[in-house]
Amino acid sequence: MEFLKTKNRHLNNFIFIIWAGGTALLSYSLIYALRKPYTAASFDDLDFFGIDYKVAVTSIQILGYLLAKLAGIKLISELKRENRFKFFVISVILAELSLVMFGLLPAPYNAFAMFFNGLTLGCMWGVIFSFIEGRKVTDLLASLLGVSIVFSSGLAKSVGLYVTNTLSVDVFWMPALIGAVALPILVFFAFVLRALPHPNSEDIERKSERVAISGKERKAILIKYLPILSLLFIANFLLMILRDIKEDFLVDIIDMSNQSAWLFTKVDSIVTLIILGLFGLLIFVKSNFKAIIILLILVTISTATMSAISFYREELQLSPTVWLFTQSLPLYISFLTFQTVFFDRMIACFKIRGNVGYFIAVIDFIGYVGTVTLLMTKEYLKVTTEWFTFYNQLSVFVGAISSVIFFFLIFLFIKEQKKTVSTPAKKHILIDGISFAQVSPALAGQK
Repeated sequence: MEFLKTKNRHLNNFIFIIWAGGTALLSYSLIYALRKPYTAASFDDLDFFGIDYKVAVTSIQILGYLLAKLAGIKLISELKRENRFKFFVISVILAELSLVMFGLLPAPYNAFAMFFNGLTLGCMWGVIFSFIEGRKVTDLLASLLGVSIVFSSGLAKSVGLYVTNTLSVDVFWMPALIGAVALPILVFFAFVLRALPHPNSEDIERKSERVAISGKERKAILIKYLPILSLLFIANFLLMILRDIKEDFLVDIIDMSNQSAWLFTKVDSIVTLIILGLFGLLIFVKSNFKAIIILLILVTISTATMSAISFYREELQLSPTVWLFTQSLPLYISFLTFQTVFFDRMIACFKIRGNVGYFIAVIDFIGYVGTVTLLMTKEYLKVTTEWFTFYNQLSVFVGAISSVIFFFLIFLFIKEQKKTVSTPAKKHILIDGISFAQVSPALAGQK
């Protein structure tokens, strides 16, 4: 009888993982269909009032995305479960309308339409993640959601190239066409995500309850974990810049004249499977603290490897395909660690009252500030370095600095964990709406 109960529980978990994780993966993959297809075009003969047109379009879209992330620090951290569906549907409809305006308006003025595209899609990661966080299988669910970034990034470019090169669709209407196909499917997936059951008692015991938090609570969390969060924000600032340059200018970084339009999809599919396997294994690590240390070791090795490969590029003489793979794998392992499982484990480890969306909105906002600043600096200073050399040099720098930061963070988390373990049992009181821990007098005397 016990065997049958265990078997049924495993079956239910498997069905839930396919249902929730699969929907999250496909949902965010289709968000990329609304956001990234334009990156397949090079817009060689256009400029935006003296600025390279593609740099301008990318920067304008990221500026909208940036402002959405800033607003998302409040919106996502305070978003209640009953409002997620409405937020999701309105956002994707407005994003598609902005792509239609990109096709309707004449160049270069149509570049401004991409600002609203970024603005409407900037909070979608946090909204989708809020449906799956705080569960005992969140590591696997978040892995499925996370790898959608890797897979869909290459897929969006490949589909964009196919639509323009094979179907001969105008480059300005290509994003709207792809978005029109994705939109109704996204609305359907929004219904599916809304139907997910709430985390049960076992989920809450393993991962702690996830709640909306106020501005005072956000400030309290930031102050309490300031040394750790500051270093995490710096490292993610660098990784976000490198990731955005790779995603938005990959067709400029790699000479695609002798390459298949599906090169990006093939490479990213392999990277996706490897990352899914690595993160999926964390479901077997019940200790939240051990999971954090494992992740920090993994990203330290990844960023150091990325830097070394870029530094010795000429000696290694890698083909474009191999070079793309060796850059993509360590970069996405590091980037996705903090977009998926890391903060879910951190909240559970230190029993932080809050949600993952708050942390991700903050690191994304800081990261996109860096991307816009770098692109504008490169353009206004008239830096003429070709994209491949520029990216490779940036990879050396980002990988080296990030690996040092992550190595140091291992010791900071060990110190924080010792402090947490040595603290006597606490009860929580509310002061001005903020949850504070109070040591009971009896236990304080024992210490």
